[in-house]
Amino acid sequence: MATTNSLQVIVADAGPLIHLDELGCLDILADYTELLVPDAVWQEVLHHRPQALQHPRVNFKRQNANVISLQVEALTPLYTLHKGEREALMLCVQFEQSLLLTDDTAARLAAKSLTISAHGTLGLLVRSVRRGLRTADEVLVLLAAIPSQSTLHIRPALLIEVMQQVKTAWQP
Repeated sequence: MATTNSLQVIVADAGPLIHLDELGCLDILADYTELLVPDAVWQEVLHHRPQALQHPRVNFKRQNANVISLQVEALTPLYTLHKGEREALMLCVQFEQSLLLTDDTAARLAAKSLTISAHGTLGLLVRSVRRGLRTADEVLVLLAAIPSQSTLHIRPALLIEVMQQVKTAWQP
């Protein structure tokens, strides 16, 4: 079972896997026992960033949902969810205590309506400081590199806000 503790299942959408790999810090996911990756997400990452799925310290497990969620099916056209996001949400519904890793706004909104927790690349980078996997200075460098070294589209004001939070919370 995918866990950070004995209860939480971690399900990955393509965005965070691709963006963290672009920034050279996919290893911040290594403290998760395993990350469930739906087939459509696996194929997307394989197409855009195949080396990400071969990271030696991250335990990826390709898995699809065993049940179809009518709630997810209903939300798919409402939020214009892609196949990977849909499959990831299906897995999250299947495992009640789950965390969805996604940078997609529509997928985050759908997750919220399903009461599924979601974190994106920015949250994972901040988490890495909290967990002692990176220093605040290292994360600030990674955050500053997002516009030039990754394909993550983020509002500059949000990026500045997160960087300020890291500086305030973890720097002397």
